[in-house]
Amino acid sequence: MRPGKLCGLAVVVALTATACGGGGADPGPDAAGRGGAGFPVRTADCKGTTTTFTAPPRRIVTSNASALEMLLRLGAGDRVIGTGFPPGKGTLPADLDARARKVPVLGKHLIPKEKLLGSGADLYIDTFASMGHMGGAGDAPTDDEFAAAGIKHLYLASTACAPMAKQPQRDLSGVEGDIRRLGAVTGTADRAEQLVAGMRAKVAAVRKAVGTVPEQQRPTYFFFDYDAGTKQPLAVCRKQVAHAVLTQAGARNVFAGCDGDFRPVSWEDVVAKDPDWIQLGVRNRGDAAANARAFDDAAAFLKSFPATKGLTAVKKGHFLRIGSERTTIPGVGTADTVEEIAHTLYPERFQGAHR
Repeated sequence: MRPGKLCGLAVVVALTATACGGGGADPGPDAAGRGGAGFPVRTADCKGTTTTFTAPPRRIVTSNASALEMLLRLGAGDRVIGTGFPPGKGTLPADLDARARKVPVLGKHLIPKEKLLGSGADLYIDTFASMGHMGGAGDAPTDDEFAAAGIKHLYLASTACAPMAKQPQRDLSGVEGDIRRLGAVTGTADRAEQLVAGMRAKVAAVRKAVGTVPEQQRPTYFFFDYDAGTKQPLAVCRKQVAHAVLTQAGARNVFAGCDGDFRPVSWEDVVAKDPDWIQLGVRNRGDAAANARAFDDAAAFLKSFPATKGLTAVKKGHFLRIGSERTTIPGVGTADTVEEIAHTLYPERFQGAHR
């Protein structure tokens, strides 16, 4: 997504750069820092409803491992009092893993509504509540219930707001906006800029290596969400973060034509696309051995299923074993996924390069 495309969906207005990546908006006459430098910070949710932070939150609950990792990397992890969808042991870098283990788990999957409202949090960071396929919209607290509990509600726009975006996500500016937004709200804006700069450097190196490859010569790519079920595949569409990841890596998403973020398709649709490469989008099982078995199972299915065993990617063994969360959910590691895909698809263009 080009800078600014998420501006109508989720923005930060502060004395720091805006989440939309397009420079500073006028903070208005009331933006003198009552709660410290850079405060107040005003954010807007997916529908444009504004929330004002006069000081950094002190008790944060995260909806999943991605939001938790962002806060750990920003240096605000000591304020996290609970999470849903916790990271599996060893799935975060060693310097973050031990700290993540100390965060109370309020739900192995979605946090139950009553537990979230009674957590004592003053901020809930929501990665996917509005994403229907995650079931987040079913038993989520209402705005009035959040307000009554004293909990402010902040979305990661690049995923939670993606279905209602007007434009496709073609680059990582939406993810960068999420990191900047959390940095502004938690008072760690300088660290957020450092993280974004690191991501941009990695993506720029990939772009330098593969950016000259003509569009029609780029390999076609299918993200196979194995855990979504094999009876009917789930396509990654052009408004999903993964579409931006694939595009930046020099691949052509075979389902770039579908609107929204995810859409059920048929195996006949996949066969008609005949992708050059298939990513085995397995969700993290919590340990390396279990993940390896899951990747093996996904590959075995494609090799044995009558509809897919004749696909070009399957016959050539062109599989990428990259976890689902690393591709479809925003985080600092999203840039690492761009790198890994590009290095796999274009090894000759990265000879001698070190990741």
